[in-house]
Amino acid sequence: MKNLYILIVLIGLAWGVDAQTRLIGERSVYTQYFLSPYLLNPGATGQKEYSQVLANYRNAWTSFPGSPKTVTVGYEGPIGNRIGIGLIGVSDSYAAFSTNKGGLSLSYTIDSPTNKVGVGIAGEYIQHKLDGDEIVNNPFINTLDPEVTSRLDASGYFDATIGVYGIYDNKIIYGVSFPSIISQRVSGPDSDAASSDLSFIGTLGYRLEVPDKDLVFEPTIYAKKLMLVPFHVDVNLKADFLSEQLTAGLTYSYGAEERLGFLIGTQVSNFGFHYSYNMSFHEFQQYNNGSHELSLRLRLIPYSNSAN
Repeated sequence: MKNLYILIVLIGLAWGVDAQTRLIGERSVYTQYFLSPYLLNPGATGQKEYSQVLANYRNAWTSFPGSPKTVTVGYEGPIGNRIGIGLIGVSDSYAAFSTNKGGLSLSYTIDSPTNKVGVGIAGEYIQHKLDGDEIVNNPFINTLDPEVTSRLDASGYFDATIGVYGIYDNKIIYGVSFPSIISQRVSGPDSDAASSDLSFIGTLGYRLEVPDKDLVFEPTIYAKKLMLVPFHVDVNLKADFLSEQLTAGLTYSYGAEERLGFLIGTQVSNFGFHYSYNMSFHEFQQYNNGSHELSLRLRLIPYSNSAN
């Protein structure tokens, strides 16, 4: 177990040296993103007629020392006819490696009788830093190495994403976003370094309503090709009962990470709470208690006055 913890510290150091990490190109840090698709695709920003505030906490590999922990706060909503705005703040820690991120997204939505589609752009400032105490006090790391000491100072990046997200005939969900289409280091060592890798997240889903049962099924597929992350696919199934008073869901991921996730939640008036648990099919699962994620959502306009 001690050797595995040291390995995580070293991975954190390597990612800091490599400049691009999971919170730049990799948007799969969340497992409940299909409840708030603007987290992955700025084209989805503000498409509801209500605004909402989001608070999210995720702990991956719980019970394992140095496991990744992510806290996210966000806001999205319309600010005028066809215009949507989103704000996001993220604090992430992973052993000796920490990331802070702030972002702004804007979208323009075209709404016709049969099709509602948004085009959006998001900009983010991302700061990466290594924990000096973890490095200095680790006997396996040469603290006199200039490459190591140079990375103890924070590095900052500017990152831009564009996306299109829509729903056709209130049934067919579709979208594509290009994370990190611009990704430029703006502070720290090698400040002129940039990435030329092309990433994308493709979305396809279907909304099936059963009015006499007050039931809505929503299967979706998210295909992701992201920087430093192998191609992978998430297959989600969400079911809403009694006007979202009860939500249940399943997620199966294949590719970079093979995992199975379970979702349960509720929406009471303007307040929503969702919890999910994910377990991996990889061998490392035996060393941890899986991943847990909690989300709180507050709708700022009464649900009865909103349109989905």
